[in-house]
Amino acid sequence: MTALTGTAKLMRLILRRDRILLPIWILLFALLPAVYASATDSLYPTAAGLQEYYDSIVSNPSLQSTLGPVFAPTLGSLTAWRAGILSVFIGLVSALTVIRHTRTEEDAGRRELIGSTVVGRHAPLAAALIVVFLADLVLGVLITLSMIGYGLPAAGSVAFGLSLAAGGWMFAAIGGLAAQLTQGAGAARGLALGALGGAFLLRAAGDASGTDGGMSFLSWLSPIGWVQRVQPYAGEQWWVFGLILGLFVVVTALAWRLQSRRDVGAGILPARLGPATASPRLASPYALAWRLHRGLLLGWVVGFAVIGVVTGGASRSVDDLVEGSPQLRDLIERLGGAGTLQDAYLATSLGMVALAAGAYAIQAALRLRAEEAGMRAEPVLATATGRLSWLASHLMFAVLGPALALVALGLTMALTAGSAGDGLGHQVGQVLAGAVAQLPAVWVMAEVAAVAFGLLPRAAVPIAWTALGVCIFITFLGPLLELSQRVLDISPFSHIPKLPGGDFVAVPLVWLLAVAVVLGAIAATGFRRRDILSSG
Repeated sequence: MTALTGTAKLMRLILRRDRILLPIWILLFALLPAVYASATDSLYPTAAGLQEYYDSIVSNPSLQSTLGPVFAPTLGSLTAWRAGILSVFIGLVSALTVIRHTRTEEDAGRRELIGSTVVGRHAPLAAALIVVFLADLVLGVLITLSMIGYGLPAAGSVAFGLSLAAGGWMFAAIGGLAAQLTQGAGAARGLALGALGGAFLLRAAGDASGTDGGMSFLSWLSPIGWVQRVQPYAGEQWWVFGLILGLFVVVTALAWRLQSRRDVGAGILPARLGPATASPRLASPYALAWRLHRGLLLGWVVGFAVIGVVTGGASRSVDDLVEGSPQLRDLIERLGGAGTLQDAYLATSLGMVALAAGAYAIQAALRLRAEEAGMRAEPVLATATGRLSWLASHLMFAVLGPALALVALGLTMALTAGSAGDGLGHQVGQVLAGAVAQLPAVWVMAEVAAVAFGLLPRAAVPIAWTALGVCIFITFLGPLLELSQRVLDISPFSHIPKLPGGDFVAVPLVWLLAVAVVLGAIAATGFRRRDILSSG
């Protein structure tokens, strides 16, 4: 038996377990670039319009910091610029998928069980990396074909699709390395997210000064910067793929070597030992939940604050961005509602970032399933702690955590956006109200995850993330595809008042709150009546 024995069988197992999630995220990411190309073509149908759009981006450091540099005033290059942020999300999904099928399996005890059969030591890591590698490759091929089908140059389309796939490959390898370093899936996810966030911040700091600025070298220190420096449709730099491939090989080899040096269930980095006796402050399920959620909460709040700074700063130049493009002005106003164009831009940004808050709410709610599958729920429930108290202790963070994150987003966005003419106090109040108004929709997403946990615990994860995927599809593509209002209404985020600038309407918020309460009651009832499941 070799170290890779059983890799093919484990690959089939991964594909079977991810048979729903894998196609969803591949198709979603593959569809978005084509939509961006179509939207850009309709908004700027002439070469002069594309040149004006390009000039407005080049002269706006905030936009380049957020989405990266643009290299040519062509439809292909502008589409690649607009879709460049996808490399972050593809990298995130790739890293989390590898961690899920490696470190999470060890935490649940299934890795040791599988290892007792005819399976080599490196087979689980190899299977996870190969599946993610192939999934990203399929994604890249679909993007390439869609761009060629839209009439864009073949060479640029190949470079574009391959660059997005390569972004996923690099962070898949980083996810595999993180799984070897830590002693738990949560810590591995934290390391991978930290690496992704650090790469994004390096790229953003470098691109804020422009491609020829004094700080532009920082972009070359970031794997995300490498993806964008391929320059699809703008004189492709194929040699950059050598850097990407080199990082993938080096990180994968390091993960491979570290796996050989550790025991199953252990990590290379030593676990921090806790006190010999538990603190009296941990005597309640709420205190325990705080210990489990505090790191995640801090990370999301800080992340939202940073997003608010970047988005608010970019809003000050939105008038220059849409100058000469009444179609783009109309689209922003249609997405963002009434008020000034800056208000419409801020309202649109709040609505999109609220989807990330929904992801945080789902992640916090699904901690219930992680505790149950990890056999940590039973010892807690064997004490005087009741099921409903334990359930509420985790759902509290799914409710209050997004509230704190959105408040941080609203405050930093308002302060960096500056006064729109009515004074800073008015601006802060309007933007903060727009951020807080997103909460009922976010809470609905949290309670959807809670209902799935209460009624169908084994399917809770795919159900919750599929629901969010539907909302993302409707939010980003619904207006562009001109979907019917009935389809748009499926997403709770479609019912949120468009603030700042729009009229505040309380009725839809009340209905969403009522839906969240009903779903919470269903989740509590279902959890009380079912058995505790200690395996996934």
